[in-house]
Amino acid sequence: MPAASRTAVIALGGNALSPAGERSTIFDQFRHTRESLGPIVALAKDGWNVCIVHGNGPQVGDELVRNEEARATVEPLPLGVLVAATAGWIGYMIQQSLENALRAAGSDRRVVTVLTQVVVDEHDTALEHPSKFVGHELPAARARELEERGIATARDGNGRLRRVVGSPTPVEIHEEPVIKSLLGAGVIVVACGGGGIPVFRDASGALEGVDCVVDKDLAAAVLAAGIGADLFMILTDVDAVYADWGKPAQRALSRLTIQEVADLDRNKAFGEGSMAPKVRAAAKYVRQTGGRAIITELSRGSNAVAGKAGTEIVPA
Repeated sequence: MPAASRTAVIALGGNALSPAGERSTIFDQFRHTRESLGPIVALAKDGWNVCIVHGNGPQVGDELVRNEEARATVEPLPLGVLVAATAGWIGYMIQQSLENALRAAGSDRRVVTVLTQVVVDEHDTALEHPSKFVGHELPAARARELEERGIATARDGNGRLRRVVGSPTPVEIHEEPVIKSLLGAGVIVVACGGGGIPVFRDASGALEGVDCVVDKDLAAAVLAAGIGADLFMILTDVDAVYADWGKPAQRALSRLTIQEVADLDRNKAFGEGSMAPKVRAAAKYVRQTGGRAIITELSRGSNAVAGKAGTEIVPA
């Protein structure tokens, strides 16, 4: 595959693999993974170089529960290590499922997962103010129990009680040169899994882990800008960005300028923990690169690339 091919970064939500309201087994998650790959196969068949960034909100939340339930038997793992673990096994699901789908479609493109370290500022105040939702909805009694143990919970944009953890702003994708090289060779890359493994640089420049979760859409935007991607697409469970979401007058917005995004965000038009981080990430990418950013529902990805679905964020 020539290095001159167009490059797309596709951000795939962890909820796409483990939907809200479903207690997903690993078999369910493999099934959802296979169901999510249509737009990615279409781009790959059309000659695009593709990098997939996936979320891990439900999965890393489940890992925290496993940690807590087994803490009397085995030593718990820190959150940063759990992010790395979920990036590994979710990457495996996507890698295997995508290769199978490509072979069935007559493509010999290869797929690889890169465990990716994402550099953050160790002094980022977000580390002291948990805001990133992880895990599934909590019963009120369970939320009270966690709060009593000093574990933060909050209601997400859909009103569901969930655990929240620190989420600093991604500054740098450490493995960016490796990812760019693989993409240039025509390899489809799964990277920045779960937003990437959060790290910081100490005084000597060495990398050290941080116990937090990086927002996968923001990490994907940093990666997309860094590798010079032509397209940044966020695939989620909503067909487009809406104005007046949840109200009788709600309406899909097919096009937003970065200024309109800023104005709407200032008025809290986008739900925290749901659409707000996605729109901010898309606008950040467009502001930095002038490239195309699209937000749409999984099944509409191919139509969105053709300009027939979703919401496109444009410079002006």
